[in-house]
Amino acid sequence: MTSQEIINTTQNWLTSFIITYSICPFARQVHENNSISYEVISDDSLESGLLALIKACQHLDTNPEIVTTLQIFTAIGSNFDDFLDFVAIAEQLLIDQGYEGIYQLANFHPDYCFAGSTENDPANYTNRSPYPMLHIIREDSITAALQSYQNPELIPERNIEFTRKLGLEKLQGLLAGSYLDTSLNKHLK
Repeated sequence: MTSQEIINTTQNWLTSFIITYSICPFARQVHENNSISYEVISDDSLESGLLALIKACQHLDTNPEIVTTLQIFTAIGSNFDDFLDFVAIAEQLLIDQGYEGIYQLANFHPDYCFAGSTENDPANYTNRSPYPMLHIIREDSITAALQSYQNPELIPERNIEFTRKLGLEKLQGLLAGSYLDTSLNKHLK
């Protein structure tokens, strides 16, 4: 797949699942405002992935109109446990580079599994994505969003309950459907 097809797949997942089902109630606004930067990282070295992370932070430093960046990895992190190791190193790198309190990382993976959860728990789909991804978020945007959202601490509980209600088969279909019709840039109604 080309980088644009990978980005299209990611955008389809974002709009058809994350936004449509309000998994992240803050995603719609940044998507509609075109405030998300998408970057495909195809190099397979850990060092290249970490360098790309710092470059993305530097890009955010100089482009305040971008609220968040999704880094999509096509060669790093095919194994979920290895990806979690990469995420831990990336989080430490942000601290070492003075970005603690400025940017926060979230991560997504096709095989995401919460600690203590079974592989087939539908709740894992809140963090399952078409590709391994780092989500670099401006901390000040999180603070601002949380101030206008009632009971944000209930979001994870709501998502767990909701995904379990949807069921594994439906969620598997939604994730698989992200790959369909990626040539179209679907817009929300």
